[in-house]
Amino acid sequence: MDDSTPLTMDGMEISLTVGVRRAVPEDAWAVASVLKHAFCEYEPLYTRKGYEATIPNAAEIVTRIQEGPAWVAARGQQIVGTGSVVRKETGLYVRGMAVLPTARGLGIGRLLLERIERVAVEENCARLFLSTTPFLTRAIHLYEAVGFKATAEGPHELFGTPLLTMEKVMAENT
Repeated sequence: MDDSTPLTMDGMEISLTVGVRRAVPEDAWAVASVLKHAFCEYEPLYTRKGYEATIPNAAEIVTRIQEGPAWVAARGQQIVGTGSVVRKETGLYVRGMAVLPTARGLGIGRLLLERIERVAVEENCARLFLSTTPFLTRAIHLYEAVGFKATAEGPHELFGTPLLTMEKVMAENT
């Protein structure tokens, strides 16, 4: 793993560490599985097409890995989280952020976002942005905690599922 960070909960270190590394095509099945398991409890809140777009299959994950950097977070040998970015005209677009329900609350989403921010800084990218659904309140809380703010910018829906766009303006490199 690129990074290995001990997790703490209530000031006590948890014995398993979480490692974050670049995803490779061989991770595609595991990444697709994480996305499916992370979002399945919310499936009734999506339109059918919106949900299908949210949980890409392994072949689509391979394409994403080729389009821009993607990462996996693992606890021991199990991949428990993922995130990726793709360069857009207006900045780096964060997509495919997910953590398995059994690993939520351990700081894994924050670790992935820290990695994404490092790439933004390394690439002198002035802006990170993402789209999420208003019902993913835990994710929105995390994004706000690390400096993302809601914008009026679209898109405002994904195949009929409502979306919220958030951005984080990166400090200028001096």
